[in-house]
Amino acid sequence: MIDLRLVREHPDTVRASQRARGADESLVDALLEADAQRRAAVKAADDLRGEQKAASLAVRGASPEERPAVLERAKALSAAVKDAEDVERAADAALRALHLRIPNVVHPDVPPGGEDDAVTLRTVGEVPSYDFPVRDHLEIGEALGAIDMERGAKVSGARFYFLTGPGALLEFALAQLAISRAVAAGFIPVVAPALVRPEAMEGTGFLGEHDEEVYRIERDDLYLVGTSEVALAGMHMNEVLDLSAGPRRYAGWSSCFRREAGSYGKDTRGIIRVHWFDKVEMFSFCPPEEAAAEHRRLLQWEEEFLQALELPYRVVDIAAGDLGTSAARKFDIEAWFPSQGTYRELTSTSDCTTFQSRRLAIRSRDADGRPQPVATLNGTLCAIARTIACLLEVHQQADGSVHVPAALRPWLGGHAVLTPGMSLVAVPAGAPVA
Repeated sequence: MIDLRLVREHPDTVRASQRARGADESLVDALLEADAQRRAAVKAADDLRGEQKAASLAVRGASPEERPAVLERAKALSAAVKDAEDVERAADAALRALHLRIPNVVHPDVPPGGEDDAVTLRTVGEVPSYDFPVRDHLEIGEALGAIDMERGAKVSGARFYFLTGPGALLEFALAQLAISRAVAAGFIPVVAPALVRPEAMEGTGFLGEHDEEVYRIERDDLYLVGTSEVALAGMHMNEVLDLSAGPRRYAGWSSCFRREAGSYGKDTRGIIRVHWFDKVEMFSFCPPEEAAAEHRRLLQWEEEFLQALELPYRVVDIAAGDLGTSAARKFDIEAWFPSQGTYRELTSTSDCTTFQSRRLAIRSRDADGRPQPVATLNGTLCAIARTIACLLEVHQQADGSVHVPAALRPWLGGHAVLTPGMSLVAVPAGAPVA
């Protein structure tokens, strides 16, 4: 949630942020009113508690003649305090409900507009050209024996799939490459739970406007995560972190689940937009003043990963109206998909400033030893299914084989290409590769 002091002292800044997002500007005034009512309720309750304490002291010093009246006043004040505390609790609840409805304040450098108004910051790598008819990833994957959508649908329904043979090995190879590079960069590897409690989902901003995208297990009141960001953020809720040695960084692997509500008819073919996929997610806790620099570092690591996969891409600065609830700024990396003739999102990284840590009560100590909210940042290092789709398309060859980038070969048995019907046995060290 946003800092209430910012709302009190600079309400126009928050109103401008709401306008930029296309969100309800009147919520700012409603929040200010709820804040004023809560503070009034707290003062009223505190004043009555003070009177009650004085009345209790008066009872002990009252004469026998005064005692009945003093007792009656103490009793009346006790009832008044109870009523005032009920009002205070109701005011707290009303304030929190409104506070949770206001998304993070957008960074001043975020482009205005909506989904179509992202600004391209740079384009890296050459878009490949082919002297043969381009196939999409599903056609390539089926020919390789790597993707089975038909049986995925038979077992689980639409937008589910099996990765088989070289497809399964690609999944493991990408996970290994992502985790190994993250560890080399100083990240702590984490296998994160895919089921979380409501407070973790709410704290990271994935309830509310995102309700329709989330799978909920009602019997147990648990949610399936759409990203391990949720579990990684919740890992330290209600804690004070020691960040004296620098940002605390995690590389989390988990399965991810998204209902894709409202996306029917979009990318229904193949494994680009599916209900389940695995992902390696970077997550960082750092002091708020270091967040902007940390955001650029996460973006750099994402770019280096795609460069290792030999994929052409562009970096875009997402417009205000397309930001998620928690993000103050977000960069997407869009890789080239030959079958579509366009760039499509492959990874993203968001600076959530102190929005999530305020909800989750995650703090660190400043130079004076005072606790303060930390900044949280996330970045997708590898969304595996979509990355497999992109790899198959970009690196396809005329004979139906697929070039394997050198960075992936150690986890694919040393093979330099994937071919239909290929042996999955590892190539012995020093032997020529197929």
